[in-house]
Amino acid sequence: MAVTEKCDVYSFGVLAFEVLMGKHPEELISCLQSEAAVKTFHYKNVLDRRLSPPICRNVGDKLASVMKTAVSCSMLANPQSRPTMPSVTKLLEMQVYADD
Repeated sequence: MAVTEKCDVYSFGVLAFEVLMGKHPEELISCLQSEAAVKTFHYKNVLDRRLSPPICRNVGDKLASVMKTAVSCSMLANPQSRPTMPSVTKLLEMQVYADD
């Protein structure tokens, strides 16, 4: 296995899940191996219960967007299908500043 920028992207996705789930997403990674499973994925089912629930709809939408970004970084089987870190950064910036 060659070390590439896509390894960093994968690591970022795993780290994002660890922050939001409060644990390593090992089971989630194995569950989301198919495209159909990714499409039906609901972030609320895996959020760390110790986190305060989102107060307003907008925060929940932003969390869902971050989770979708993490999925695209770490759940796509083909590393070449993963986004680049500059595109991940732009996605996250757009999500943070959307509707503000």
